[in-house]
Amino acid sequence: MSEESIFISYPSIHVGTDKSEISFHSGTPDLFSLFYSENQKTDHRRFFVTDSNVASLDCMKDFISKFDEGKYGNDILLILGSGEKYKTIETVLNIITAAGEADFTRKDIFVGIGGGVICDITGFAASIFKRGAKVQLVPTTLLAMVDASVGGKTGCDYDSLKNSIGTFFPAQKIYFCPDFVQYLPETQYNSGLAEAFKTALLLDKDLYEVFKTESAKINSRDKEMLMNIIRRCVKAKGNIVEQDFTEQGIRSYLNLGHTFGHALESIQGLGAITHGAAVAWGIGRSVELAYKKEYCMQGFKDEVFNILKNYNWEVKPVPSVVLGGDFGERLVSIMHKDKKNLTSKVRIVLQKGITDTVIEEFEDEDIFAVLK
Repeated sequence: MSEESIFISYPSIHVGTDKSEISFHSGTPDLFSLFYSENQKTDHRRFFVTDSNVASLDCMKDFISKFDEGKYGNDILLILGSGEKYKTIETVLNIITAAGEADFTRKDIFVGIGGGVICDITGFAASIFKRGAKVQLVPTTLLAMVDASVGGKTGCDYDSLKNSIGTFFPAQKIYFCPDFVQYLPETQYNSGLAEAFKTALLLDKDLYEVFKTESAKINSRDKEMLMNIIRRCVKAKGNIVEQDFTEQGIRSYLNLGHTFGHALESIQGLGAITHGAAVAWGIGRSVELAYKKEYCMQGFKDEVFNILKNYNWEVKPVPSVVLGGDFGERLVSIMHKDKKNLTSKVRIVLQKGITDTVIEEFEDEDIFAVLK
């Protein structure tokens, strides 16, 4: 039996865009001026996507009021329900259906205005609409500003698993209006801080010191402090993404706390606790695991735990929100389904110290040891 092989070569491409332009805008957010001032005119139509919480903010009233039954000129506005429960493939298809019914083309622009959920699902919808339309983002939560909007990860939850469907599809433009943070409820603000602290641990010793010494300013939402935190996180993550866009290497470090955290979110029901609260708890479990396996010193572990406590993040092996028994078994079972695993073991990001990071695989008994 003879065999013949034919190979076809393809060019290396950047999906979505090969460059993201990030701009910072101080003062009260004014989205109408942001998109309809003289220098923002465009020949392409825009499909704006936001949620009911963002649409109800005082600073959004002028922008929302311009849309008569969802239309302003050639542009369209779609307002979705708010929260993690809407981060589904059905919602993504609703966006695509609405864009299709409005005769949008692949040359037009999807614009997500909201937190991590809106940024992720709008980007995902754009990435698969007619094989890819442009996307722009206006992150309105701290979590979206320091993490979700930067780097081109899009997607939705599926089958009770966090972000199990998605694409890499970076935004053409990202507009940062840090004063949106002042409108957040405390739980959502605290959620964003957790992702910023993760970035500090991984990539920025100076930012780590800020979290260590300036908790009063950070917890009070000092505007100058927040601008500093957001800028540092954007630059740090941008540097990693430029080196490893599709997460084949060092970008995986950004999952610190997430393997534990995503599993906790699934156990509780997606949206029952904030993503940041789950990640902060996951950081504590990762540090505990690093200490037990002799990757880090006790002094490092104790210092990180003290910082977690300063921001009211959970540090107990079994979070206080968990009800019912068999927590460890349930958590580890879900951790095995994590999309980043490569073998029958669980891959977890650990730290030997500040900005000293490794990824290792662990047996179930190692993980059980930090859950009791």
